[in-house]
Amino acid sequence: MKVSQKVILVTGGGAGIGREVVLELLRRGAKVAAVDLNEKGLAETATLAGPTANRLSTHVANIADRATVQALPAAVIMTHGQVDGYVNVAGIIQKFKRVNDLEFEDIERVIDVNLWGPINLLKAFLPELLKRPEAHIANVSSMGGYAPVPGQTIYGATKAAVKLLTEGLHSELMGTHVGVTTVFPGAVSTNIAQNSGIATAAEMAAMDTGSIKMASPVLAGKLIVDGIEKRAYHVFIGSDAKTMDVLTRLMPERAAKLIFSQMKGLLK
Repeated sequence: MKVSQKVILVTGGGAGIGREVVLELLRRGAKVAAVDLNEKGLAETATLAGPTANRLSTHVANIADRATVQALPAAVIMTHGQVDGYVNVAGIIQKFKRVNDLEFEDIERVIDVNLWGPINLLKAFLPELLKRPEAHIANVSSMGGYAPVPGQTIYGATKAAVKLLTEGLHSELMGTHVGVTTVFPGAVSTNIAQNSGIATAAEMAAMDTGSIKMASPVLAGKLIVDGIEKRAYHVFIGSDAKTMDVLTRLMPERAAKLIFSQMKGLLK
């Protein structure tokens, strides 16, 4: 689906990958409804959009709040006249702790945003998308959805669920005009730990991630929009995501040991 002249909603549009998806869509001629909890972040995205901001609307919303999400399609249609797709980028990671050391409220928060959020969006928007001559859904899963990361087990479980949710949806919509893409970012240089409320800016700066090669959010945004336009089944972002996809299928235990050796320093 070519995105020019289409209306696409993007969650997580106030920062990181979501912001870059918004800006890339605008560059390619789309109209965009950017959604985020952070009103200041959305305003910054609008400023960065420059002259294309006249095709951008911003919506402060929590995708874990079902009633709020159910109201979004009408809000987008009222502003832009239609809705042709969405990209769900919004997500949070957990505290870098073993499952045994996590509180239930920490677990529930990650599940609410990372799993119920995509389900809420799907149930709200799919009826509208089925009315369009062509439409597209893209959900961001994670490399952590197929490769186990110690200290991110609950996060990984939600992203594995998003993977199967999106792939199952793809199968259900075969033969329709609605395309579906699952996105798997590896390490991307965003402030996700800070945005997830699990680390301050100072704590993030102190994290030893120098040995981890990270992809840029700008590249991630481009690859995601490319995937939409190509109706790609999967989009992998970063050489780590591509490598671990192969390694976890061929030698899963070796892959788990490799990730542990790289990530154990972050595990509290």
